Amino acid sequence: MIESLMGTYAVLYREMLLFKYKLMRLGYVFYSISTPVLYLLAFGLGFGSRVQIPDYGAFLIQGIVCMSSMMNSFNMVSVSVGMGRLHSGAFQAVLTSPVSAAAVMRGLVISGIVRGLFACTMITVAGLAVFHVFPFSWLALVALILNTAFFSSAGVIVGTLIKDMEDHAVLTNFLMMPMAFFSGTFYPVDFLPSWLQKVIYLLPLSHANELIRAGRLTAETLPSFAILSLLTVTCFTAGVILLDRYSE
Repeated sequence: MIESLMGTYAVLYREMLLFKYKLMRLGYVFYSISTPVLYLLAFGLGFGSRVQIPDYGAFLIQGIVCMSSMMNSFNMVSVSVGMGRLHSGAFQAVLTSPVSAAAVMRGLVISGIVRGLFACTMITVAGLAVFHVFPFSWLALVALILNTAFFSSAGVIVGTLIKDMEDHAVLTNFLMMPMAFFSGTFYPVDFLPSWLQKVIYLLPLSHANELIRAGRLTAETLPSFAILSLLTVTCFTAGVILLDRYSE
């Protein structure tokens, strides 16, 4: 048990050193928050007053924070794993070290959670400055942790499977971006056609958006909590199995 925790810490420490190095570069911080802040200003100030949604500013901040947690946790972990595997060989070095696959997975996923929550904090501060609201509860934090854990796990899987970084760009453009726009980030899912709503509710981000806006856990939000938790555990387990069987 102690060895497993030490292995997790070693992987996490390595990822956090890389994260610290990136934070010292202004371009990284700008990259992490520029697009979400642009969405916040464009949607919130551009036509927020014309949208028939009560307190649209709070609604928008919650959605963009949720979207940012998804994008940053997924992109940062998948790029770290993909680049380390395809170019530097650092990923193979980690896997051949005396650290279990589960420990490696935990370290990578926790690093993704930290990166995702960092971006969320920056967007929350920006939203607070623009709309003067802080529309979050304890359940929102739980939702963000589950959301970042799921997409960090997905990032490990994608980073392990892609053949080159172009594959990563394709997945981001054709899977992540549509999910960001159609999962209730900028407007309620109820605005969409009924047949599309059924598809949207299969996506993890829609459940994260549902929870982040709920305020508290109720009979209506419990299914979203259960589904998002189940998806996270399933994706994490699949990542552990993939790392354990990794051979290249």
